[in-house]
Amino acid sequence: MQKGWATPNEMVGSWAGAMGHTQWMPEVWLNLGLDYDGDGRVNPLDKPDDALGSSAKYLVNRGKYRRGEHWGYEVRAPGKSTDETSRSYEAWQAQGVTRADGQPFPKPEAHAKLWVPVAGGPAFLLGPNFYAVKTYNPSMNYTLAIVHLGDRVLGGGPFIQPFPNSERAPTLAEVQEMQKRLTAAGYDTEGTDGRVGNARCWPRAISSRRWVWCRPMGIWD
Repeated sequence: MQKGWATPNEMVGSWAGAMGHTQWMPEVWLNLGLDYDGDGRVNPLDKPDDALGSSAKYLVNRGKYRRGEHWGYEVRAPGKSTDETSRSYEAWQAQGVTRADGQPFPKPEAHAKLWVPVAGGPAFLLGPNFYAVKTYNPSMNYTLAIVHLGDRVLGGGPFIQPFPNSERAPTLAEVQEMQKRLTAAGYDTEGTDGRVGNARCWPRAISSRRWVWCRPMGIWD
């Protein structure tokens, strides 16, 4: 506020203090904020320009993101489990670890670690850029979701080896049908637009036919 970047009414965030499009903590805003749109303010709360530009700066400065290097690859690693040893892709390949899509590693001299999140699921070789993204949020699963989403945006496909017991996301029509049924049963689903919102217990409520805690309705099992 002292810098004139935002007003008190704009500074709405989570309980932990994160604000804006990419959920900055105030310290990041102050020290790594970038006026990407050139309007004289660093503001992650209005247009997405400053938030996205500053998040990229964060990954480079604090995460040591390496331009032109992929985060890693889904691989086939028969009989192997997570291995924190950093080896070159070339060395991993010599041990029988290959890309799941059958393609060669573009930079065989670059280094990576092997991660097998769950037995029977996909395995990954993780390069430094995976850990660069992980500096933004320390969860391995969160980081995998972000980098995989990035691949999908660029036209990449789903994981070749699915996670065990994976379930597909419900379609728009299926979500709308759940909303209609719950509305008819007396639940407030905030409309039937196909957006789940805060009522995260809908599938459980329908499948179990029991009263469960539903936000924001407040119904207990």
